[in-house]
Amino acid sequence: MREPALRNASRTGQDRTDSAFREALRRLPGAQKSARGAPAYSRFVNRKAGGYLAAMAYLTGATPNHVTLTSAVFTFGGIVALAAAPPSSLLGILVCLALLLGYALDSADGQLARLRGGGNPAGEWLDHVVDSAKIPALHIAVLLSTFRFAEAPDPWLLVPLGFAITESVLFFAMILNDQLRRANPSDSSSPESGNSAKTGVKRSLLVAPTDYGVLCLCFFLLGTTVPFLTVYTVLFAAHLGFACLALPKWFSEMGALRSPEPGR
Repeated sequence: MREPALRNASRTGQDRTDSAFREALRRLPGAQKSARGAPAYSRFVNRKAGGYLAAMAYLTGATPNHVTLTSAVFTFGGIVALAAAPPSSLLGILVCLALLLGYALDSADGQLARLRGGGNPAGEWLDHVVDSAKIPALHIAVLLSTFRFAEAPDPWLLVPLGFAITESVLFFAMILNDQLRRANPSDSSSPESGNSAKTGVKRSLLVAPTDYGVLCLCFFLLGTTVPFLTVYTVLFAAHLGFACLALPKWFSEMGALRSPEPGR
């Protein structure tokens, strides 16, 4: 009699877990930040993957900081492997998967914080510090790997250096844009609807080459030197072109905000 009772108890426990997981997933859309304008991979793939991970973390009682640190372990594990080991197809797959999982967890920590009722400044600080470290570290790892193992022209080594600078500036500018807009109550954005939603999707696809997720995917090519360096260079050109267009636009938008300090 014990075995059927244990099976029934186990089944009941599993049903409760599944129900709680579905409930967490159901609540996620109401706990999301707007994805309008986000690049395609981040918007349509990474956010959804992060949602599943956030729901799993919610059921286990993990905190957003635990998720952030787990993201850092996978991301920096992939970066260290990239810098230390000779390029190969297997290494490219492992690096790519580690970076993508780290990126999904990076999305999950914020979603988990909102599932739990909201984050805190310390958690947001930790998340941004990890992001600000991984961006240049990844490109420095590409530089080291190419210098040590690949037969690339010396001038090409300027590409990962330029990529590190460009992506770091864009990341900081986007964070600062968000902070300044939060501090300005007169700046409000209406939700997407109708044609604006379609425009948002088109923009997401247009800026896809600037997506961190697409950068992670290019490491699948790590075992083939010329294709990898070519795609990496194209992605750098996309980031640089985007920066040249976006930074003046953002500067103009920030100038239109009402300054909290007279005379600034």
